[in-house]
Amino acid sequence: MNTLRVRNLELGTGMPKICVPLVGTSREEILAQAEALRSIPVDLVEWRADWFDGVSDFSQVQAVLQQLREIVGDLPLLFTFRTAKEGGQRDMDLSTYTQWNILAAQSGYVDLVDVELFTGTDTVQAVVENAHSVGVKVVVSNHDFHQTPNQKTIVQRLCMMQDLGADIPKIAVMPQSPHDVLTLLAATEEMVRLYAKRPIITMSMGGTGTISRLCGEVFGSAVTFGSAAQASAPGQVEAHRLRNLLNLLHEAL
Repeated sequence: MNTLRVRNLELGTGMPKICVPLVGTSREEILAQAEALRSIPVDLVEWRADWFDGVSDFSQVQAVLQQLREIVGDLPLLFTFRTAKEGGQRDMDLSTYTQWNILAAQSGYVDLVDVELFTGTDTVQAVVENAHSVGVKVVVSNHDFHQTPNQKTIVQRLCMMQDLGADIPKIAVMPQSPHDVLTLLAATEEMVRLYAKRPIITMSMGGTGTISRLCGEVFGSAVTFGSAAQASAPGQVEAHRLRNLLNLLHEAL
Protein backbone atom coordinates (compact mmCIF):
# COMPACT_ATOMS: atom_id res chain seq x y z
CA MET A 1 0.00 0.00 0.00
CA ASN A 2 1.33 3.43 -0.96
CA THR A 3 1.18 6.34 1.45
CA LEU A 4 -0.46 9.66 0.56
CA ARG A 5 0.95 13.09 1.32
CA VAL A 6 -1.45 15.97 1.90
CA ARG A 7 0.46 19.16 2.69
CA ASN A 8 2.87 18.09 5.45
CA LEU A 9 0.82 15.08 6.51
CA GLU A 10 1.64 11.55 5.37
CA LEU A 11 -1.30 9.18 5.53
CA GLY A 12 -0.91 5.42 5.63
CA THR A 13 2.04 5.13 7.94
CA GLY A 14 2.42 5.07 11.73
CA MET A 15 -0.45 5.94 14.03
CA PRO A 16 -3.83 6.78 12.52
CA LYS A 17 -4.09 10.50 11.96
CA ILE A 18 -6.77 12.38 13.90
CA CYS A 19 -9.39 14.27 11.93
CA VAL A 20 -11.66 16.64 13.86
CA PRO A 21 -14.96 17.69 12.22
CA LEU A 22 -16.34 21.23 12.45
CA VAL A 23 -20.11 21.05 12.86
CA GLY A 24 -21.31 24.59 13.51
CA THR A 25 -24.56 25.85 12.04
CA SER A 26 -23.48 29.50 11.66
CA ARG A 27 -20.33 31.08 10.27
CA GLU A 28 -19.44 32.41 13.70
CA GLU A 29 -19.85 29.00 15.33
CA ILE A 30 -17.81 27.24 12.64
CA LEU A 31 -14.96 29.73 12.89
CA ALA A 32 -15.00 29.58 16.71
CA GLN A 33 -14.69 25.80 16.53
CA ALA A 34 -11.79 26.19 14.12
CA GLU A 35 -10.03 28.64 16.44
CA ALA A 36 -10.41 26.15 19.29
CA LEU A 37 -8.41 23.58 17.31
CA ARG A 38 -5.25 25.41 18.36
CA SER A 39 -5.49 23.63 21.73
CA ILE A 40 -6.57 20.24 20.35
CA PRO A 41 -4.35 17.43 18.99
CA VAL A 42 -5.50 17.35 15.38
CA ASP A 43 -3.80 16.27 12.15
CA LEU A 44 -6.47 17.29 9.66
CA VAL A 45 -9.75 19.19 9.76
CA GLU A 46 -13.10 18.29 8.20
CA TRP A 47 -15.71 20.96 7.59
CA ARG A 48 -19.11 19.27 7.63
CA ALA A 49 -20.86 21.79 5.41
CA ASP A 50 -24.21 19.99 5.71
CA TRP A 51 -24.49 21.47 9.22
CA PHE A 52 -24.13 25.04 7.87
CA ASP A 53 -27.37 27.01 7.59
CA GLY A 54 -26.00 28.95 4.60
CA VAL A 55 -24.89 25.91 2.61
CA SER A 56 -27.43 26.48 -0.20
CA ASP A 57 -25.55 29.65 -1.20
CA PHE A 58 -22.09 28.80 -2.46
CA SER A 59 -20.84 32.35 -2.00
CA GLN A 60 -21.41 31.85 1.74
CA VAL A 61 -19.71 28.46 1.57
CA GLN A 62 -16.70 29.96 -0.16
CA ALA A 63 -16.46 32.79 2.35
CA VAL A 64 -16.35 30.25 5.20
CA LEU A 65 -13.75 28.18 3.37
CA GLN A 66 -11.54 31.24 2.90
CA GLN A 67 -11.69 32.07 6.60
CA LEU A 68 -11.15 28.45 7.61
CA ARG A 69 -8.01 28.30 5.52
CA GLU A 70 -6.67 31.38 7.27
CA ILE A 71 -7.39 29.87 10.68
CA VAL A 72 -6.20 26.27 10.18
CA GLY A 73 -3.04 27.36 8.39
CA ASP A 74 -1.14 24.40 7.00
CA LEU A 75 -3.45 21.72 8.44
CA PRO A 76 -5.11 19.77 5.62
CA LEU A 77 -8.76 20.78 5.17
CA LEU A 78 -11.44 18.32 4.02
CA PHE A 79 -14.74 19.62 2.60
CA THR A 80 -17.70 17.30 3.25
CA PHE A 81 -21.39 17.61 2.53
CA ARG A 82 -22.83 14.49 4.14
CA THR A 83 -26.25 13.64 2.73
CA ALA A 84 -29.15 12.81 5.02
CA LYS A 85 -29.36 9.23 3.81
CA GLU A 86 -25.79 8.67 4.99
CA GLY A 87 -26.15 10.39 8.35
CA GLY A 88 -25.93 14.05 7.36
CA GLN A 89 -28.06 16.97 8.49
CA ARG A 90 -29.91 17.69 5.26
CA ASP A 91 -30.39 16.69 1.63
CA MET A 92 -29.20 18.44 -1.51
CA ASP A 93 -30.19 17.73 -5.08
CA LEU A 94 -27.57 15.72 -6.92
CA SER A 95 -26.55 18.37 -9.45
CA THR A 96 -25.94 20.93 -6.69
CA TYR A 97 -24.11 18.35 -4.57
CA THR A 98 -21.80 17.58 -7.49
CA GLN A 99 -21.27 21.25 -8.33
CA TRP A 100 -20.57 22.26 -4.70
CA ASN A 101 -17.89 19.58 -4.38
CA ILE A 102 -16.27 20.69 -7.63
CA LEU A 103 -16.44 24.37 -6.69
CA ALA A 104 -14.97 23.63 -3.25
CA ALA A 105 -12.10 21.77 -4.90
CA GLN A 106 -11.54 24.65 -7.32
CA SER A 107 -11.70 27.30 -4.58
CA GLY A 108 -8.05 26.90 -3.66
CA TYR A 109 -8.91 26.61 0.03
CA VAL A 110 -9.37 22.86 0.51
CA ASP A 111 -7.01 19.91 0.20
CA LEU A 112 -9.61 17.15 -0.01
CA VAL A 113 -13.29 16.73 -0.83
CA ASP A 114 -15.62 13.86 0.13
CA VAL A 115 -17.99 12.30 -2.41
CA GLU A 116 -20.33 9.47 -1.49
CA LEU A 117 -20.00 6.25 -3.47
CA PHE A 118 -23.74 5.76 -3.84
CA THR A 119 -24.37 9.17 -5.38
CA GLY A 120 -23.49 7.23 -8.54
CA THR A 121 -20.57 6.55 -10.83
CA ASP A 122 -21.11 9.69 -12.93
CA THR A 123 -21.05 11.96 -9.88
CA VAL A 124 -18.02 10.28 -8.34
CA GLN A 125 -16.07 10.40 -11.59
CA ALA A 126 -16.97 14.05 -12.20
CA VAL A 127 -15.80 15.07 -8.73
CA VAL A 128 -12.63 12.97 -8.96
CA GLU A 129 -11.72 14.31 -12.41
CA ASN A 130 -12.30 17.95 -11.52
CA ALA A 131 -10.63 17.73 -8.11
CA HIS A 132 -7.57 15.97 -9.49
CA SER A 133 -7.26 18.58 -12.24
CA VAL A 134 -6.56 21.19 -9.54
CA GLY A 135 -4.45 18.97 -7.29
CA VAL A 136 -7.16 18.24 -4.70
CA LYS A 137 -7.48 14.73 -3.25
CA VAL A 138 -10.78 12.85 -3.04
CA VAL A 139 -12.25 10.72 -0.28
CA VAL A 140 -14.89 8.39 -1.73
CA SER A 141 -17.12 7.28 1.12
CA ASN A 142 -20.00 5.10 2.23
CA HIS A 143 -21.82 5.25 5.57
CA ASP A 144 -24.32 2.61 6.67
CA PHE A 145 -26.09 3.72 9.86
CA HIS A 146 -28.32 0.64 9.96
CA GLN A 147 -26.11 -2.42 9.70
CA THR A 148 -22.72 -3.93 8.99
CA PRO A 149 -22.52 -5.56 5.56
CA ASN A 150 -20.66 -8.85 5.33
CA GLN A 151 -16.89 -8.86 4.92
CA LYS A 152 -17.01 -9.53 1.18
CA THR A 153 -19.35 -6.60 0.57
CA ILE A 154 -17.21 -4.19 2.61
CA VAL A 155 -14.10 -5.18 0.65
CA GLN A 156 -15.98 -4.91 -2.65
CA ARG A 157 -17.13 -1.37 -1.84
CA LEU A 158 -13.62 -0.28 -0.88
CA CYS A 159 -12.24 -1.77 -4.09
CA MET A 160 -14.95 -0.02 -6.12
CA MET A 161 -13.98 3.31 -4.55
CA GLN A 162 -10.35 2.68 -5.42
CA ASP A 163 -11.23 1.75 -8.99
CA LEU A 164 -13.21 4.99 -9.36
CA GLY A 165 -10.10 6.99 -8.50
CA ALA A 166 -10.48 7.61 -4.78
CA ASP A 167 -7.28 8.82 -3.15
CA ILE A 168 -8.77 7.54 0.12
CA PRO A 169 -11.58 4.97 0.17
CA LYS A 170 -13.68 5.28 3.34
CA ILE A 171 -16.43 3.15 4.87
CA ALA A 172 -18.30 3.49 8.17
CA VAL A 173 -20.82 0.89 9.34
CA MET A 174 -23.13 0.35 12.30
CA PRO A 175 -22.63 -2.79 14.38
CA GLN A 176 -25.53 -4.75 15.81
CA SER A 177 -23.17 -6.97 17.83
CA PRO A 178 -19.48 -7.30 18.75
CA HIS A 179 -19.18 -9.81 15.90
CA ASP A 180 -20.06 -7.03 13.45
CA VAL A 181 -17.06 -5.06 14.71
CA LEU A 182 -14.86 -8.07 14.01
CA THR A 183 -16.32 -8.22 10.50
CA LEU A 184 -15.32 -4.61 9.85
CA LEU A 185 -11.82 -5.15 11.22
CA ALA A 186 -11.37 -8.36 9.21
CA ALA A 187 -12.47 -6.57 6.04
CA THR A 188 -10.02 -3.75 6.77
CA GLU A 189 -7.13 -6.18 7.22
CA GLU A 190 -8.06 -8.08 4.05
CA MET A 191 -8.33 -4.89 2.00
CA VAL A 192 -4.96 -3.56 3.16
CA ARG A 193 -3.19 -6.91 2.80
CA LEU A 194 -4.53 -7.86 -0.63
CA TYR A 195 -6.00 -4.95 -2.56
CA ALA A 196 -5.27 -1.47 -1.25
CA LYS A 197 -2.98 0.70 -3.35
CA ARG A 198 -3.54 3.74 -1.15
CA PRO A 199 -4.58 4.55 2.45
CA ILE A 200 -8.09 3.59 3.51
CA ILE A 201 -10.37 4.71 6.33
CA THR A 202 -12.73 2.30 8.07
CA MET A 203 -14.74 2.44 11.25
CA SER A 204 -17.49 0.71 13.16
CA MET A 205 -19.78 3.30 14.72
CA GLY A 206 -21.52 3.61 18.07
CA GLY A 207 -20.20 2.59 21.46
CA THR A 208 -19.72 -1.02 20.42
CA GLY A 209 -17.56 0.06 17.51
CA THR A 210 -15.36 2.51 19.41
CA ILE A 211 -12.49 0.01 19.50
CA SER A 212 -12.27 0.25 15.70
CA ARG A 213 -11.43 3.95 16.02
CA LEU A 214 -8.40 3.11 18.15
CA CYS A 215 -6.75 0.14 16.45
CA GLY A 216 -6.18 1.43 12.93
CA GLU A 217 -2.42 1.01 13.22
CA VAL A 218 -2.94 -2.74 13.70
CA PHE A 219 -5.65 -3.38 11.10
CA GLY A 220 -4.86 -0.68 8.55
CA SER A 221 -7.19 2.30 8.88
CA ALA A 222 -5.19 5.46 8.23
CA VAL A 223 -7.45 8.11 9.81
CA THR A 224 -9.67 8.21 12.88
CA PHE A 225 -12.24 10.88 13.68
CA GLY A 226 -12.13 12.58 17.07
CA SER A 227 -14.58 15.06 18.51
CA ALA A 228 -13.98 18.56 19.82
CA ALA A 229 -17.07 20.66 20.55
CA GLN A 230 -19.53 18.09 19.23
CA ALA A 231 -19.31 14.64 17.68
CA SER A 232 -20.37 14.31 14.04
CA ALA A 233 -21.05 10.56 14.31
CA PRO A 234 -21.83 8.12 17.13
CA GLY A 235 -18.84 6.60 18.89
CA GLN A 236 -16.32 9.40 18.31
CA VAL A 237 -13.81 9.85 21.13
CA GLU A 238 -12.77 13.29 22.37
CA ALA A 239 -9.56 14.26 20.58
CA HIS A 240 -7.26 14.56 23.63
CA ARG A 241 -8.32 11.16 24.97
CA LEU A 242 -8.04 9.71 21.48
CA ARG A 243 -4.44 10.89 21.10
CA ASN A 244 -3.50 9.39 24.45
CA LEU A 245 -5.04 6.04 23.55
CA LEU A 246 -3.39 5.99 20.12
CA ASN A 247 -0.02 6.74 21.74
CA LEU A 248 -0.55 3.92 24.22
CA LEU A 249 -1.26 1.39 21.48
CA HIS A 250 1.56 2.70 19.30
CA GLU A 251 4.11 2.24 22.09
CA ALA A 252 2.99 -1.37 22.54
CA LEU A 253 3.60 -2.29 18.90
